[in-house]
Amino acid sequence: MNLHKLKKYQKLIFGLICDLLGYVSFIFPPFDFVWAPLSGYLMTKLYEGKKGKIAGFIVFVEEALPFLDVVPTFTMMWVYTYWNKSSEV
Repeated sequence: MNLHKLKKYQKLIFGLICDLLGYVSFIFPPFDFVWAPLSGYLMTKLYEGKKGKIAGFIVFVEEALPFLDVVPTFTMMWVYTYWNKSSEV
């Protein structure tokens, strides 16, 4: 599945689901060992170029460090990408 090709609101829904998955580690902390690298990878596939790589690194660190899982990184990246471009897409 090519995540770059998802439409604007499909990316938002996918991002919300990914952010919710990040909360699983509050119930089952070892989940972060799997989710941190996977979320970083998914972010780089969801958003192209340099901003996707930077966001992928940020989400990896955020998910890997304890107590930072509350930050909705995928949703924030969607807002950053589409907030001022809503009329263009």
